[in-house]
Amino acid sequence: MEEISVYMFLGFLESGKTQFIQETLEDPRMENGEKTMLLVCEEGETEYSPERFAVKNVAVITLESENELTAENLYALTKKHKVNRVVVEYNGTWLLQKFFEAMPENWVINQIMTFFDAATFLNYNLNMRQLVFDKIQMTQMVVFNRFKGEYDKLAFHKTVRGISRRPDIVYEYLGGKPEFDDIEDPLPYDVNAPVIEIEDRDFAWFYRDMAENTAQYVGKTVKFKGMVAVSRKVPKGYVVLGRHIMTCCEADIAYDGFAVKTGELIKGLQTRDWIIVTAKIQIEYNSVYKQEGPVMIAEKAERCEPPEEQVATFY
Repeated sequence: MEEISVYMFLGFLESGKTQFIQETLEDPRMENGEKTMLLVCEEGETEYSPERFAVKNVAVITLESENELTAENLYALTKKHKVNRVVVEYNGTWLLQKFFEAMPENWVINQIMTFFDAATFLNYNLNMRQLVFDKIQMTQMVVFNRFKGEYDKLAFHKTVRGISRRPDIVYEYLGGKPEFDDIEDPLPYDVNAPVIEIEDRDFAWFYRDMAENTAQYVGKTVKFKGMVAVSRKVPKGYVVLGRHIMTCCEADIAYDGFAVKTGELIKGLQTRDWIIVTAKIQIEYNSVYKQEGPVMIAEKAERCEPPEEQVATFY
């Protein structure tokens, strides 16, 4: 089947999604002859004005309920309206996974943008962290609408970066002037030190950066504390060493770790033992990953007491 490009716009009510989509479809540069379906998953105070669209052949479809978000329904809408492109104004209270599970096989996510009202964002994050996390984790751009000069950019920046380091961040001031975030994101440890020492509070950042920027760690030496995991899947002479990490909320706490070759340095390790290792990082195949991945060759290993906070977080 021919691929259908999907453009998703996320955020809570009155965050600016409708206005942005309206202005986008009014732009003549968006008219390429494709039949477009505008899938509206919530209704706010602002309504669309299709008569002002420069993009022709737009079918505006409103889903009244999350129950309508099914693969069968979306496929039927695609077939009925013979669309080549889908623009989605997604409901702020629906989790993204629901949409992904309902996507027809030939729908391909082309772009995701997330909008927040700057006046309410920090409060939403405090009280509805899971929904905020859900709307940022996979987005390519976060836009803070109605931003004011007296707001602390760092508070907004840190919240986004605690979820993902990938998206661009844009502050759109009252009056419409946009400003891209230029706050540098130094890691909480020195990645160029002779021995990269990871404090207990920084393990979650270390694990994420290792996953996203593995190449910069190859050949370097790291020292950190972790909880041991052993099983039949772990090769002899190796352990998995890591921490339980909370990315969003308590419901998503999961154990994540690295394959560490301890050899004869320390014996009799069992799952839930805590050790400190100093190890050199290299890339090689290991059955822990079932593919190539970062393997740490321990130069020193010793037992230790658990950290005061055993669950690592980004906060």
